[in-house]
Amino acid sequence: MNRSPFLALLWLFVAGCNVQKTNESATIIAMDSPAKEGSGEPYLFADEKGKVYLSWLEKMKGHHAFKYSSLTAGKWSEPILIDSGKNWFVNWADYPMIASSGQDLVAHYLEKNGEGVYSYNVKVTSSPDQGKTWKDPITLHDDGKEAEHGFVSMLPYRENFFFAWLDGRNTVVEGTENHDRHQGPMSLRAAIVDKEGNKISEWELDDRTCDCCQTSAAITESGPVVVYRDRSEDEIRDMSIVRFVNNGWTKPEAIHHDQWKIAGCPVNGPRVVANGNFLAIAWYTVSGGKSKVNVIFSEDGGESFGKPVQVDEGRAVGRVDLVILEGKSVMVSWMEGPTIKAAKVHADGTKDSSLIIASSSEARSSGFPQMTKSGNEIFFAWTDDKDKMVKIARLTF
Repeated sequence: MNRSPFLALLWLFVAGCNVQKTNESATIIAMDSPAKEGSGEPYLFADEKGKVYLSWLEKMKGHHAFKYSSLTAGKWSEPILIDSGKNWFVNWADYPMIASSGQDLVAHYLEKNGEGVYSYNVKVTSSPDQGKTWKDPITLHDDGKEAEHGFVSMLPYRENFFFAWLDGRNTVVEGTENHDRHQGPMSLRAAIVDKEGNKISEWELDDRTCDCCQTSAAITESGPVVVYRDRSEDEIRDMSIVRFVNNGWTKPEAIHHDQWKIAGCPVNGPRVVANGNFLAIAWYTVSGGKSKVNVIFSEDGGESFGKPVQVDEGRAVGRVDLVILEGKSVMVSWMEGPTIKAAKVHADGTKDSSLIIASSSEARSSGFPQMTKSGNEIFFAWTDDKDKMVKIARLTF
């Protein structure tokens, strides 16, 4: 059921900015982007103090540059170069990220490690001084295989950083240079990395997962949780969760039995957020022959879940993101056809009317729209497929 309308859209033009107002005093404002033409693969992150970071890739002559900017007093800082390279793996769905814990920044990108199309490593670099200097990157995994490693989740965890990723070490036949000849399935792994970039712990969380859907992680009162698209022997690819409880990882458990049977990877991962043991997950699925974007809630850190709430309006493409709000509610974003939409969803199973954030494209080059929250503002970033650059908007409510 829907609550009273969250959005009655009115377009205004104020000081050259595109402003969209709602009947509940919510306003969307298009922001100047620090990323210029030729940019893509955006990622948004807000630290525990609410400082917002935007990272992206820029295509240069013969190489790619990985940059970021932070928001202060409503203005984006001048872009700072994290790293650049000629042999990077750049992909619309497997994008670099940045995370912050006080003065310490950590970022990851993907670097090719062989001749295979999908042979690449996860490289992790860190900065102890808010990006003034960056350390030489390390390789997150140590299997040494020319295989696919990516779809990373990373976030601060206590005094360190928590990472989860898809690991293809078992997908290649020993001695081959790519994963065109499959030997085994993709696996899910996780690690804790300190601020210096040293790996402290590592685990295999699931030895059979979907090949190329993003992972997502959050921190509950008990510890980290990871949500991802699983893969059964008979090709059911539903979402599963693993939880770190009492110094150990639980076995994978489905968050909801969609029973989506598909022979290939749909390239559409989930998002999980948590506050204490209140947890929410958004994901894309095809159930009963219909595409859906669902949100589901848990009050016990992901041990059990309520009923899913469908938020799309019949043309779901997926590409979801999620932020947690006050009062046991979340804001979910997704693509409805070529349109980026968002809606407030509540743990009691109700939802507000959806909001149009921007017109985009269903093409892969438009990437995955990103979202984060700081105070009473929600920030959105996406790749404009027409202008070939990252664009940004903020929603104030």
